[in-house]
Amino acid sequence: MNPTTRRDVLKGGLAMAGLGMLGLPDFVLPALAQGETLVPFTDLPATVNTVPAADRRIIDIRNIDGAFTPRDQFFTTQHYGHPDVDPAAFRLKVTGLVSKPLSLSLDELKKMRSRELVFGFECSGNRRPLQGLSSNGRWTGVPLKTVLDMAGVRDDAREVVFFGADHGEEDVEFRGQNYKVDQQFGRSLPRDKALSNELVLAYAMNGEPLTKHQGFPLRLLIPGYYGVSNVKWLNGIHVQDEQFLGKWQARWYRTLRGETIDGQMHWKENAIAEMRLKSFIARVTKAGSDHRVFGVVLNDGTPIRSVEVKVDEGPWQAATLDAATMKEKYGWKFFTYTWRGATPGEHTLVSRVTDATGAVQPTAEDLANKKTFLEDNSQHPRKVMIA
Repeated sequence: MNPTTRRDVLKGGLAMAGLGMLGLPDFVLPALAQGETLVPFTDLPATVNTVPAADRRIIDIRNIDGAFTPRDQFFTTQHYGHPDVDPAAFRLKVTGLVSKPLSLSLDELKKMRSRELVFGFECSGNRRPLQGLSSNGRWTGVPLKTVLDMAGVRDDAREVVFFGADHGEEDVEFRGQNYKVDQQFGRSLPRDKALSNELVLAYAMNGEPLTKHQGFPLRLLIPGYYGVSNVKWLNGIHVQDEQFLGKWQARWYRTLRGETIDGQMHWKENAIAEMRLKSFIARVTKAGSDHRVFGVVLNDGTPIRSVEVKVDEGPWQAATLDAATMKEKYGWKFFTYTWRGATPGEHTLVSRVTDATGAVQPTAEDLANKKTFLEDNSQHPRKVMIA
């Protein structure tokens, strides 16, 4: 295989000038240095299809070259295609248990006090070997609380439901009977979470309007949550007093785990919500006699204590966390590790992250009682061949 050069890696990413416009200092760029070459993973195809299906786009993690994923490369997956929304006719409707129902145009939303949010997240189905359903962006929008306060959430409200413009026919099964319904994509949050200060109704990413893939003209962002919760093409907010049990909330995005209590196995289901602590190695490069291991951390915003890297069966060694990306509570964080004295042959490298609470990224064995592929945050060993 021909070695990958700095030029090759930079071709697919954000240009240096674009990053400067976003206020990102050059020193956080993880692009290859002059003369540095990519060491291929032997557990990954030489080329990665970044558009594996019509409704999906992934990133090639080996090509990460800046803190923000370009808008035309940001990962996407959805269940009802990409709806066409006319921005001139668009209205965000707020209904249900509110004092004042609202119907807001995009222009009205943009006239409200805006805020920026750096938020990197992944699909709850993101997993080895590609890890490509993850990205990071700088988002602009109006705080959700601003809109809910304008509507006046009533005291008897329990949940806030968010609906997208995307919809499709579904079979809803009940006691052996199937009912066909045209169902909107919907997700909900408890009242207190919806009224917290950090949630954003975003209309721009990386300084430009949202793309169709990213939910143009408006999407919900819940910092620290998996991608499914961040409803795209948002056009409806409904406040209610009962629990929301839509397909994509109650029946599809769930994790089944076994827990031993008093010597007996108990099986528990939990809805997909906050991201679980995770790191992965994105690439390994060679510069002179040393090798540089570069990786990414994703989590729910809890401060990170450390990242470590292990080579083969050696001890865990401290990696260096990138100071600039560490400043962003909800953005993805970069780490590097300098691997010295690599010998010829195949080697296994793995990373693990520990947060400020002492939680440690689990191994695959630790997750043996997890029966669904969602929320796979296990340590991900990578294999490389050293010439």
